[in-house]
Amino acid sequence: MLYIAGVLLLFSLFPIGSNAAAAPANSSVIISDSAAGVLLVRLNAIKEMDKSTLSASQKKELRKEVKAIRQTLRDSHRGVYLSVGAVLIIILLLILLL
Repeated sequence: MLYIAGVLLLFSLFPIGSNAAAAPANSSVIISDSAAGVLLVRLNAIKEMDKSTLSASQKKELRKEVKAIRQTLRDSHRGVYLSVGAVLIIILLLILLL
């Protein structure tokens, strides 16, 4: 029993890798689902464009726009980040209580 408690404590100290630490401090921008849909439509439109007729500077601008849209979509994801230990403790508590 002591071994299991030690393993649970060990896992609770090392969280699973998440994007929470990678997000910039000023990325509190949360976009709605409709705004995300508009951005995805724009990404698809850029993907389907005939880029062979564009100049190098126009292609560069499109790449910058695509990167900015992808970053906005990536930063807008909301979620709950739990460590492995926290998940195990929650499961154990549910087993013991139910």
